[in-house]
Amino acid sequence: MNRAAIVGIGHSKFGKRMDVSINELAWEAVKPALDDSGLSQNDIEFHAVGNLGFWSEELLPAVTVGEYCGFNSGSMKTEAACASGSAALKVAYDSIISGNTKIAMAIGVEKMYNSPNPTVIELIGRAGNYFWEFENFGLTFPGYYALYATRYLNEYNASEYDLCLASIKAHHYGSLNPNAQFQKEISYEDCINSKYIAWPLKLYDSSPITDGAAAVILASDKVAKKITDTPIYIDAQGYATGSANLSRREDFTGLNASKRAAEMAYKRAGIDDPKKSFDLFEVHDCFTIAEVMAYEDLGLAKKGKGVQLLREGQTYHDGKFPTNSDGGLKAKGHPIGATGISMAVEIAKQLRNEAEKGRQVKVSKGRALSHNVGGTGHYAYVTIFSRSD
Repeated sequence: MNRAAIVGIGHSKFGKRMDVSINELAWEAVKPALDDSGLSQNDIEFHAVGNLGFWSEELLPAVTVGEYCGFNSGSMKTEAACASGSAALKVAYDSIISGNTKIAMAIGVEKMYNSPNPTVIELIGRAGNYFWEFENFGLTFPGYYALYATRYLNEYNASEYDLCLASIKAHHYGSLNPNAQFQKEISYEDCINSKYIAWPLKLYDSSPITDGAAAVILASDKVAKKITDTPIYIDAQGYATGSANLSRREDFTGLNASKRAAEMAYKRAGIDDPKKSFDLFEVHDCFTIAEVMAYEDLGLAKKGKGVQLLREGQTYHDGKFPTNSDGGLKAKGHPIGATGISMAVEIAKQLRNEAEKGRQVKVSKGRALSHNVGGTGHYAYVTIFSRSD
């Protein structure tokens, strides 16, 4: 079977980007990816664009981004709510391993600030069973995760103070990441005293609305080795879909789709013990409770013990399980269509030992994992990367 490797990466500045159009924002990630690989637009045979849309000026960005960036390749838009970027990565990856293309690009881009906040909140809420949950019960995206937080804190004797540990860590690494939306550290008091968004989740428990773009270029194994001395391989991907209706879920202390996606990825990569297999993790921390649940869903901690990793500092860059060393969705930002690609960019930088001072992890195993969730487990993608054969 063909293998696929990342040979070029690019990333825009995340934040409120009213200074550019969606096409210009995508180019901010596409151009450095091309420069990084030494390739030109004519070398790209296919490109997939992760984008949720509806709130920005272009509903068909695969067309407009491709034209603006000078591509002559085939293209498509992918949508899987907050996992739209990982869906684009999957499509590009599949095009390589199928043998249909030798070089493909996955782009993620979102301009969320083009719409007012209430509209954005409503549209994000549509990731679930909108007419049942939003129209009947008024559930918003923070409201969904507040259900999980309430259940988890009650079930496992955890507290809002524990959740703040994830936020403090996120902002610490955001302060070291020049592309992050929030580049300022916060204190324990800042977090615990911030206003409630949906109890028990507060402002500093929540990821922001974000504009941003990220891009990766993939190549087949033979081609990748000609392009770069540091190819970052995609060893396996796992993916799953959860129930659209939260009332049909049996467990409110984890995401079943995340567990199933992880099990698929581990099986395909031949991994028996995830606790001993990876140098770093990028997990979907749209809210602090989501990061805690991810530790457990991925098998890094037993049920109810995820908060212990935070208490012990085990998920800092020099801990046992370095997690979200770029600031994560919480501080780096969460431009929905770009998040999954941004995770891949960060992992490639880390495995190539190119991350900024103070957040570079020690790479000894040569493997890393990304975990990208759409909605509240409506979609889940787990991708395993390695830096060598």
